[in-house]
Amino acid sequence: MAIISRGFAGRRSAAEAKLPPGQYLTSDFPVLSAGPTPHISLDRWEFTIDDGSNVLKRWDWKSFRELPTETITVDIHCVTRWSKLGTSWEGVSLDVLLADVKTDLSYAMFRSYGDYTTNLPMKDVINKQAWIAFKFDGADLAPEHGGPARLLVPHLYFWKSAKWVKGLTLMPQDKPGFWENLGYHIYGDPWLEQRYSDQ
Repeated sequence: MAIISRGFAGRRSAAEAKLPPGQYLTSDFPVLSAGPTPHISLDRWEFTIDDGSNVLKRWDWKSFRELPTETITVDIHCVTRWSKLGTSWEGVSLDVLLADVKTDLSYAMFRSYGDYTTNLPMKDVINKQAWIAFKFDGADLAPEHGGPARLLVPHLYFWKSAKWVKGLTLMPQDKPGFWENLGYHIYGDPWLEQRYSDQ
């Protein structure tokens, strides 16, 4: 008779092995928002980079879509515990948007239509780690998922990937955005389960 340790359930599947602690797989793409979905017409959409005083760069939809794009396949992890593996996006890398911006400021506050904000260290939005995405799974990004364009920062919990993004403000120090002011973790690493500020 074989002896099996109590609670031993065998090997994890390959998919489960990719999950951060406390997460479960979903094939759906749940829609979670703090308020109503803004509907931004493409002729009104813009993305700006500023330093808190001056606009350093600005794109309208036409000039934004003329920038070089990438197709990205990444896993995403929501703080509410769902994960979706192998998601496919198209977008513009923040490396492209920040290419000519000379700054020694270490943080960014991303701003959205609908007044949502989220903070990120600059080290987390450069070097092929973040994009402004406008397509999901080969189709234009739906408004409920942040269309026409959203931030995509897949190595952090998905609330950091702000929907309906319209710009970023460079900052000398970190400060909390919308959910961070309501008790979510200032950084949000899913592998460390940084869900809330008391963790």
